[in-house]
Amino acid sequence: MRTTMIQFYATLMTVLAGGREELTSRFAELRENRERGSLTVEQAIVTGLLVVAALALMVIIANAVTSRSASIQ
Repeated sequence: MRTTMIQFYATLMTVLAGGREELTSRFAELRENRERGSLTVEQAIVTGLLVVAALALMVIIANAVTSRSASIQ
């Protein structure tokens, strides 16, 4: 049982050390290239604005249909 725990601990430390190196290299790359990902943020903003515009248009159309249907009798 003790050797199993030692093996597990050794494996865990190896994985964590490798993950730390990977994260460090990715953060270094992001620090060097600060513009990376800005296009994604712009696309998210534009998409959000389009969704808001579509919802506003749905409300306008729904109100117009409701008012027209109320006048039909």
